[in-house]
Amino acid sequence: MSESLVNQKAPDFTLHNEKGEPVSLSDFRGKKVILYFYPKDMTPGCTTEACDFRDHHESFEELNAVILGVSGDSAERHKKFIEKYNLPFSLLVDANHEVCEKYGVWVLKKNYGKEYMGIERSTFLIDENGIVIKEWRKVRVKNHIEEVLNYLREAEGK
Repeated sequence: MSESLVNQKAPDFTLHNEKGEPVSLSDFRGKKVILYFYPKDMTPGCTTEACDFRDHHESFEELNAVILGVSGDSAERHKKFIEKYNLPFSLLVDANHEVCEKYGVWVLKKNYGKEYMGIERSTFLIDENGIVIKEWRKVRVKNHIEEVLNYLREAEGK
């Protein structure tokens, strides 16, 4: 089990988005950041999760929160994923899983008896000052976005 990052400064990073532009976590000071890590573009669970975030995007914006998705997929694949599902947020490329390792989501996984390293679906809520205030690890997609939104609303007292 990875060590909790709650109440710690979120590890800063700079990754490229789907347009090849550098994006740093520190660019979002003054806003909350929903940083979610997912295994792969265009797969059923990841598509459902991304579309759920898309469908609730305005609610997150109203709570001064930015959504950033991270996976090991290429910028080109992210771009296709965004276009196909009309995603209103950036997806970041972590090809060397450097950021995944900083957040403790690059883990040994098992599937059909095979072991391999991969991204454990996880979401981190980072406050306006760059502190992790909540983390969800080993995320199940069903109802996850509502859970994040409800936590955010409660934290805001709304």
